[in-house]
Amino acid sequence: METVERRGTASADGFTGVSRSLWVEEPATRLRMPDPVRTAAVRAVIITAVTLIQAMVAFLSTLAGSWLAFPMVLSSVASTVVATWGVLDVWVTRQVWNQRYGVVSMPSSTARQLRRERRRARRAARNEERDGVRIRGRDQALKETQGSGRLSGA
Repeated sequence: METVERRGTASADGFTGVSRSLWVEEPATRLRMPDPVRTAAVRAVIITAVTLIQAMVAFLSTLAGSWLAFPMVLSSVASTVVATWGVLDVWVTRQVWNQRYGVVSMPSSTARQLRRERRRARRAARNEERDGVRIRGRDQALKETQGSGRLSGA
C-alpha cells in the first residue's frame, strides 16, 4: 500500500491544497524578565505555594484534632517569614538588576535640560570659533592689500 502525503488544509468540500503553518510566532507584548529576577520569582512562588499548603494542612489538622496541628502551625509561621523574604528577594533582585544593567529610556526633565544647556554652550563656542576664524581671515586679507598701498587692482 502506498502512502500519500498531502500538504494543505482540509475544508468542508475537501482538500484546498494551500499550506498553512501550524505554529505562528507572535511578538511578545512584554520583555522577558532578566534571569536572576526570574529565578528569584520562581523560588518565591514555590516557597509561597508550600507555605499555603502547610497553612491548609495546619487548619485541617486543627479541625480534626490531630497531634500534627501544633507542629504544622509552627512550621506555617516559619514558612510565612521565609515566603515574605522570598517576595522581598524578588523585589530587591529586580531593583539591583535595573540599577546595574537597566537603561532608563526617558530621562528626567533635569537631565534633559542640562544636556540641552551643554549642547547650546558647545554650539555657541563652535560658532564663536568659526566667526573668529572668518574675521581674522578678513583682517589678514585687508592687511595684505594695505601693505601694497593699493585697495583694489583697478
